[in-house]
Amino acid sequence: MLQSHCSLSYYLRALTQNLLNESIYNQLFPVLTQTMAFGSANCSIVPETTSTDAGVAGVGTLLSFIITNFVSLFLSAIIILLGLRKTTSAPICRKLLSGFSDTQILQGIGIQCVALAKIETLIPYHFFIVWLLSMLSTATNLATLLALVNDFKRDWVLRWMRQLFMATNMGLQCVSGIFILQSVMKNLEPRLPIACVWEVEGRGATSNAALSIAGTIAVIAGNVVVFIAGTWYLHMRKNPRWLKSVQVIGLVMLIAMGIGATIRVVMESQAFGSPPEAVRLVGTGEKDFGYGQLLALLFLILPVISALEIVRGELRVTPNKADDDGDEKRLVDTEYSQQDYQPNPLFGSRGNLLGK
Repeated sequence: MLQSHCSLSYYLRALTQNLLNESIYNQLFPVLTQTMAFGSANCSIVPETTSTDAGVAGVGTLLSFIITNFVSLFLSAIIILLGLRKTTSAPICRKLLSGFSDTQILQGIGIQCVALAKIETLIPYHFFIVWLLSMLSTATNLATLLALVNDFKRDWVLRWMRQLFMATNMGLQCVSGIFILQSVMKNLEPRLPIACVWEVEGRGATSNAALSIAGTIAVIAGNVVVFIAGTWYLHMRKNPRWLKSVQVIGLVMLIAMGIGATIRVVMESQAFGSPPEAVRLVGTGEKDFGYGQLLALLFLILPVISALEIVRGELRVTPNKADDDGDEKRLVDTEYSQQDYQPNPLFGSRGNLLGK
């Protein structure tokens, strides 16, 4: 039985060698290796044109990020200023800000995941726009943290959920920033997929390459520093007076960050400005309003509906310290409701990252 099996294998190998002669092998082998290699099939030839991608750079997608960012920064400024004057806790503004921030951080994480999943087809132009949108998402998230930090401290679930969002967003931004940095350093052909930065050789530095490289490195390093500072701010139990100054200074920096990212998005995108000529986009799909673009804007109504429910008295939010002396009684009175910092019940006192 073993001999018959070996004979069959021998004849099969011989038949295969006869069928695949040298000429056929020389034609098939390069195709197979290019198909199996990471992105090499798309990096050998530079396309003459590139297609639009409304999913990551459409007018509705860009507007949803820009509007959410500016509304969140405005609400954060109102809450911080009212906190300095100690007049009211602004429950409506807090609910609105929380809703817009949750929407923005999830959209930011989602669009970065989509961009990284499409690196073999996404060109540097679209990848750069996604990176700018992630900066808007970061600005919104940090502004919300500055304004609603006491709300997050009162509930350990909200606190650690915010921590998870911050860590995920920071990790995705660093990975995307590395791709952007590589494309700038190698002066990648604008019509090649962004994944080709690991496959092709550099084409020489451009006139503004040094400034672009320095700016990209600064943004990547800034994301790490901001994540560490945000973690410290989120888990700190005490609230010294100088934190008010940190809130104001941080808010001003985030407003500048949001304005800068918005200007770049407007200038670079096809939806509002003029993309680089070397990209050679075909069609105007990023300017057109479709269902997907309209849906991104319709999601902005959800936080407004939640705030309207509060106004109508159907829901309540936890009041701030400014309202603790009032006559209104909280709906739910638990053992942690009067505490400024609710410990993690799963870990006890060890849940505090910074200690007492």
